[in-house]
Amino acid sequence: MDDPLKFSLADFFYNDNSSVLKPPSDFVEWMSDPRIQAGFSFFEQQLLKAPTAETEILSNLDNKKRRVINLTSYNYLGLSSHPEVIQAAIDGLRKYGLGASGAPLLSGTFDLHVQFARMLAEFKQKEDCILFSSGLGGNLGIMQGILRKGDLLLLDEKGHKSLLDGGKLSGAKVRMFEHNSVEDLARLLDENKDKRILVAVEGVYSMDGDLVKLPEIVELCEPYDNVELLIDEAHSTLMFGENGRGVAEHFGLEDKIGISFGTLSKSFGGVGGFVCSNAGIIRYLKGYASPYNFSCAPSPPIVAGLIKALEVATRDSSLRDKLWENTAYFKKNLDALNLNMGATESQVIPIIIGSSGELLFEMAAEIQKRGLFLQPVDFPAVPAHSRRFRISVSSQLTRENIDEACNIIEDVIARRLRKV
Repeated sequence: MDDPLKFSLADFFYNDNSSVLKPPSDFVEWMSDPRIQAGFSFFEQQLLKAPTAETEILSNLDNKKRRVINLTSYNYLGLSSHPEVIQAAIDGLRKYGLGASGAPLLSGTFDLHVQFARMLAEFKQKEDCILFSSGLGGNLGIMQGILRKGDLLLLDEKGHKSLLDGGKLSGAKVRMFEHNSVEDLARLLDENKDKRILVAVEGVYSMDGDLVKLPEIVELCEPYDNVELLIDEAHSTLMFGENGRGVAEHFGLEDKIGISFGTLSKSFGGVGGFVCSNAGIIRYLKGYASPYNFSCAPSPPIVAGLIKALEVATRDSSLRDKLWENTAYFKKNLDALNLNMGATESQVIPIIIGSSGELLFEMAAEIQKRGLFLQPVDFPAVPAHSRRFRISVSSQLTRENIDEACNIIEDVIARRLRKV
């Protein structure tokens, strides 16, 4: 292989080996290159403590334990380690044991699941809610559960892969429209007036941090009787809107959203997913969503913690107020460094480096050694010309944490980019 750095995971998807248990030979050769191994060393690094603002990792770079400022975890509101949430989970563990030990329809539904689903439906102002053991399972379950052959899924090109995979699994036709392009979506709607259509968007797009153009998309879709709208609020639930219900509330358009999806692994601090919609379609999903029917129900002690997390996050606005205060302070500091943060409008802040993967991973190694846990995001997760770091701001960060992080970013990233 002439230059392994010219290749990425996108180049080895197809496998022409005679055995499905043998990876492609060129993939093996590519992975054996020391520079590629160095890049992959940033992944699956072990956290040794809770994913708080300051944590500890076992670094794959040198196998050393390292205290780091954590800008990578999705623990946006610090609920994963909130004392009340932990105590609720401990109480749930003592009462219910570790796992549900059954699929929801047979033996896996506990009173906690019913209580939490009702709470989420009320919170999201929908008729009913269904819980999933993972966020990915939730998106797969929606698509596979309600879409059929002959239907059409129109998905923003920057939508999460779970939405795309679910659409493919359903047998429906899947078409992507240009990111946040109302014009491109209008063209596809006009071309497919004879089909049942589900339009899927994200509240906050996870790699860029920008918001969906929801008012324009709602206005476009509303006249069509055959079009329904799904919003994935994975990175916006508990954070956006006056009551923390998400970007749909932020825009005052909750009643225009047919299906609202959320994950329980980010701002909630746990694991799982949920879907809120009308009672009829939730009942239907329980019959046809395979990730619900054929997965063990969410762990009861986790659900006990999530119930408390929802209570803590919504009893006042203090956690999200602190998150937005930290986000504004971070952006102000990064803007002073003339860094490219794209079009972010949220707590997800990209620092776009450019097309050089080598430069990205060199910077990643240095900032980690300096005590910053800020992971590189490479192609094909993002376009090859906009490789980046992605900051996930937390309400737990102190001003001292942010100042220290910005000093490291200035020394390692900003100064280096000025020389490029």
